[in-house]
Amino acid sequence: MTDSPDLENISLQIQQARAKFEGQLDSVGTDSVALESLRVLALGKTGYINELAKQLGKMNAEDRSKFGSLINALKQDATWRIAERKQSIEGIRIKQRLANERIDVTAPVRASALETGRIHPLSQVWDEVVAIFADMGFAVEQGPDIETDHYNFGALNFPEGHPAREMHDTFYFEPDASGARKLLRTHTSPVQVRTMEAGEPPFRFICPGRTYRCDSDQTHTPQFHQIEGLVVDETTHLGHLKWTLEEFLRAFFEVEGVELRMRPSFFPFTEPSMEVDVRCARLGNEIRIGEGDDWLEILGCGMVHPNVLRSSGIDPEKYQGFAFGMGIDRLAMLKYGIPDLRAFFESDLRWLKHYGFAALDVPTLAGGLSS
Repeated sequence: MTDSPDLENISLQIQQARAKFEGQLDSVGTDSVALESLRVLALGKTGYINELAKQLGKMNAEDRSKFGSLINALKQDATWRIAERKQSIEGIRIKQRLANERIDVTAPVRASALETGRIHPLSQVWDEVVAIFADMGFAVEQGPDIETDHYNFGALNFPEGHPAREMHDTFYFEPDASGARKLLRTHTSPVQVRTMEAGEPPFRFICPGRTYRCDSDQTHTPQFHQIEGLVVDETTHLGHLKWTLEEFLRAFFEVEGVELRMRPSFFPFTEPSMEVDVRCARLGNEIRIGEGDDWLEILGCGMVHPNVLRSSGIDPEKYQGFAFGMGIDRLAMLKYGIPDLRAFFESDLRWLKHYGFAALDVPTLAGGLSS
């Protein structure tokens, strides 16, 4: 026969297990991790409450029924208490989350990045200029910022010893093994030569891009932006150039009309060469294009020099054309009243917020360039 269990001892163990569980449950508080540990410790396969049931096999039927009921009651009570505490902890967690994540519907709506971001005036004016010339049938060409002496000077009819070749105007690199020095392009005209060499006339394109010169003051920076245009065919003449510039300036400054004045000048790559002034009115710090009795120099232009056509493999006896060039930075200053060119490159968010454009203000001739 097996030894009968000590019933009084078992009854005491049940009471101790209940008291132990009560104490541990109180110490758990609102810690969900500690609550789960208690569940495993008390009700797991080897938990101290389940361990009590192993003694039932040694009892007779009457005692097994009595103590089995007590042990099951303890298990059910412990299970229910743990479930209740778990639900309470979850409720507290949800309340805390709601308190932390609540939305004050009376507060103003925070502006999105799309609303607060700004397009730089240079980027805006670049797009405006491209939109205008694209409507006039001009393609857009690009070229490298680092150029050779041939493309930046020689192919554009700059003679040896020309002042523009000197160190005070041009950023030169160190000589290579052959002694030749590359440079940062001083204008976007090399793109014209490269495009003509790569294709066959007729040509009608613009070439916007960065350019570099050793200069820095209120109206000059070492790195700035230019846009140049070129038209080459068999019939182009000076009248076409004048009309093109008038239409561009009228559309760009968004006025009914402009009046141009062409003055003789000199550029190695055009002949004849002209500086172009536009009629304007000066009212204090404000300049109004298309009205008044004053004049403002705005760009340079001329008929393409035969030597430039010849160096690009084009017969100057058959083809002729015109070219023009202007500063994108200067156009932006004139149109939007920006007094100092250096501010374009200072990365001042306050300045950009004042002069910048909304991200979705894409310039179009139909919708308005600066609307």
